[in-house]
Amino acid sequence: MGKIKSVIKRSGAVVPFTPDRITNAIYRAAVEVGGRDRELARALSNQVVEILERHPEQDYMPFIEEIQDVVEKVLIENGHVKVAKAYILYRNERANHRKQQETLSSHSNQPSPNIPWAKIWHVLDWAVDHGLNTVEGLNHRIRAGEYSQIVTESEAAYNGDVEHAVKGILTRKDELKMVLITGPSSSGKTTTTLKINQKLKEHGLKLVTLNVDNYFLNLDKHPKDEFGDYDFETPQSLDLPLINSQLTELVAGKKVDVPFYDFKLGKRGPDVTPLALKPDELILIDSLHGLFPGLSSDISDEKKYKLYLEPLLQMKGCDGEYIHWTDIRLMRRMLRDAVHRAYDPRQTLEHWHYVRNSEMRNIIPNIIHADEIINSAMPFELPIYVNRLLHNFLDWQKRYRGDPLREDAFMRADRVAELLKTIHPMEDESFVPSDSVVREFIGGSSLSY
Repeated sequence: MGKIKSVIKRSGAVVPFTPDRITNAIYRAAVEVGGRDRELARALSNQVVEILERHPEQDYMPFIEEIQDVVEKVLIENGHVKVAKAYILYRNERANHRKQQETLSSHSNQPSPNIPWAKIWHVLDWAVDHGLNTVEGLNHRIRAGEYSQIVTESEAAYNGDVEHAVKGILTRKDELKMVLITGPSSSGKTTTTLKINQKLKEHGLKLVTLNVDNYFLNLDKHPKDEFGDYDFETPQSLDLPLINSQLTELVAGKKVDVPFYDFKLGKRGPDVTPLALKPDELILIDSLHGLFPGLSSDISDEKKYKLYLEPLLQMKGCDGEYIHWTDIRLMRRMLRDAVHRAYDPRQTLEHWHYVRNSEMRNIIPNIIHADEIINSAMPFELPIYVNRLLHNFLDWQKRYRGDPLREDAFMRADRVAELLKTIHPMEDESFVPSDSVVREFIGGSSLSY
C-alpha cells in the first residue's frame, strides 16, 4: 500500500488515490498519437507516484492539478514529447470546457460556434407553432387527447428533414462517391440511414455500407478505467489509417478486403469481405466519427456528402431551462443497450461520461463541416421514457448522491429524474409508427437494422 491514500478533486471532494487513473490518462494520451504500449504507460505512472510520495507530509493529499503537473513533467523528462503535448492539449480542452460552462451558467450572450443556430431557430419556431416549446404545453396537449396528433406532427417534421437531405445528395450525385451520416450516440443514425437509402433507390442510387465497427482495434489496445470500463467512444479505438486507405481505394474504383471484428473475442478475426463499388453505388459511412478528419482525410470534400444528426429538441422544462439533448440520447441508449447489448441501464449511465468526453472533443466540433443537419428529436418520446425509466432515475438519484466517484452519474440522474417527474407519462406506445426513429430505441420497428 502506497503512502498517498486520497486525492482532492477540483470540487473539493476527497476521493481514494488510484494509480490506475494515472496509467489510464497517460495511455489515453499515447493512443492519441498512435502509441499502444500499456506497460510503458504503467511504468511512467509509477514514476509519477514515486515523485508524489516524496512529499514530506505524512498524510499528504495532492490536488488533481498537482498530479497532472507531475504527469507532464515525467512525460517530457522521459522524452515522450508528443504524448505530453496530447496530454496537455486534453487538459487545456477540459479547462476551457469548464470555463465555457461557467460562462453559460452566468448567462453570457456569447454564442458557441459548435451550435447550429439557424437550424435551432427553425426547430424552435416549429415547437412554438405546435405548442410544444414547454413541458407544460406538451402536458396540456396530452391531457387534451392530442398525443396521436403530436406523433403525426413530429414525424412529419423529421421526414421533411430526411427528404431535404435526399434532395441534397441527388443534386450532387454525379460528383459524389460517399455519404457520411454522423452524429453523437443514439441520435438516430441507423433509422435515418435506412430511410435515406430507401429514397435514393427510387432514383437509381444505392448506398453500400462500409461498417466502421469492423475496424476496431483489438480490445487489449483500448484504454480502460479503474472500473474495467473500456472506452469505445474515441475515434482512436478505430484503425483510422486502414479505414482511410481502403476508402481511398474504393473511391478509385479498386477492390478492398474489409476486415471482420469479432466482438465476442474482442479482436479482429481472420475473415474478410471483398468490396468494390458499382457505377450506381455510393459508399455509406454510418458512424459516430463520420466527420472526424482522420477517417477520410485523403478524399476531397467534393466527393463526400456529410449529414449530421442530433435531437435538437427546443422545449423548456418547468424550471425554465431547455431540456438537454444529451439527456434524450442517454435515455434512448439505455433502452437500446438493454435490448441489444444486455446492458443494465445503470451501466449506460456510468459509462456516459466517456460518451460526452468523446463527443465534445471529436464529434460536436465538426458540426460546422456538415452539408445538412437533421433534427431527430420527437417531443412525443419523452412521455414514453417517463413510463419506462423514471423509476430507474429516482433510484440512481438516491444511489449516487454524495458519492464523489460518481459525480457525473449523480448529476445526470438528478437532472433527468427531476425532468421526468414533471412530464405526463404515456403507457400506450401503439401510436408510434413502426418505422419511427424512436422505434430504434423502444423496439417494435418494421425496419431491419
